[in-house]
Amino acid sequence: MKLALALGAALLSVTACGSGGDDIATDPGPSGGGGAQAPTGVPAAPGEVRSRQLVTVMDADTEDELVELCLGPIAESYPPQCGGPAITNWDWSSVDGMFEQQGQVRWGTFAVTGTWDGEAFTVSEAIPAALYDPMPEEPPTYPEPSQDHTDEELAGFAEELMEVPGVQGAYGADRHVLVDVTYDDGTYQDYADATYGEGVVVVSGALVDVG
Repeated sequence: MKLALALGAALLSVTACGSGGDDIATDPGPSGGGGAQAPTGVPAAPGEVRSRQLVTVMDADTEDELVELCLGPIAESYPPQCGGPAITNWDWSSVDGMFEQQGQVRWGTFAVTGTWDGEAFTVSEAIPAALYDPMPEEPPTYPEPSQDHTDEELAGFAEELMEVPGVQGAYGADRHVLVDVTYDDGTYQDYADATYGEGVVVVSGALVDVG
């Protein structure tokens, strides 16, 4: 009888230990990468960058004479309305005749090359849209996602990613979440892979490394 009671007490002790371990288990998140930290700011580029596509340069005649590089959505008005990081050294006289003006507001569309310090852009070359001859681009290809998610889940991931600094847009498309950012040195993609699973989120920078 004493032996049976001792064995029973030992069994209860082992069960209690296992139950306690379950109580402190943490949710690894949608892909097992729950410990990943979201970027807190846009990283600086180590060398020269260029705009992936044509971008709008906007001088909205603010009191501080801020000239902005519009990398996100542009309101279809006249003049257009958009915003973005500051351009530190823009000179309208160097592109005379290649921009529009309404009152004191000036804007134009350019392919730009320069440096990015994480907050502002310094231009070294600006090619007006009328003179820009882009190389033909191949249709985009996306990696095979490591996990399949419903459209509702992908929409939820996109909503979460829109809260990350530097994200310009995010939306679900064909088993993926496509994310547009100002610039990515790999930080955003690494975070997305760790959080949602490799290949689920595809990050594209409006500014990309030259070469």
